Amino acid sequence: MRTRRKQPDVPAPDSPWSEITPGLWMGGHEFRGRSGQLEFAVVRDEFDLVQTLLRLPGHGPDPGVEHHVWPIPDGPLDGTQLAGVMRLAVAACDALDEGRKVLVRCYSGYNRSGLVVAHALVRRGYSTEEAIRLIRSRRSPWALHNELFVAYLRTGLSTARLLEELAE
Repeated sequence: MRTRRKQPDVPAPDSPWSEITPGLWMGGHEFRGRSGQLEFAVVRDEFDLVQTLLRLPGHGPDPGVEHHVWPIPDGPLDGTQLAGVMRLAVAACDALDEGRKVLVRCYSGYNRSGLVVAHALVRRGYSTEEAIRLIRSRRSPWALHNELFVAYLRTGLSTARLLEELAE
């Protein structure tokens, strides 16, 4: 599993979460605060729906906040994991359509959350390349630096899922 800790050249984000489009946010569990030190990103009740792709104890959200947890690695995904990513994107789109504020988060808020957010943006009419550019401009140039996830997006998650299931 690739994480930021195993890639010291990948900097921690400068904020706990970033708004990608109105109401759709992506973030992580750790960020570099104003002091330059790493700080924990703890979600309270800032969002109506929190989707967590890497769960760490003590990072929220508060009781009563809708919370979907689907742990996946920052690496190759099987068909079931890709199906879960697609379900999360659908749930995020549904919540946005209802005017709800959504946070999709992983460890740094770069790859796993980027995969879900990009798929949600594609479902909402963005091209894959537009979605990737928007995420990188709003969150960080390091967002979606996992080339396998970019390949999944460019192939289309439905197609990638079918290919992964055939390979199993």
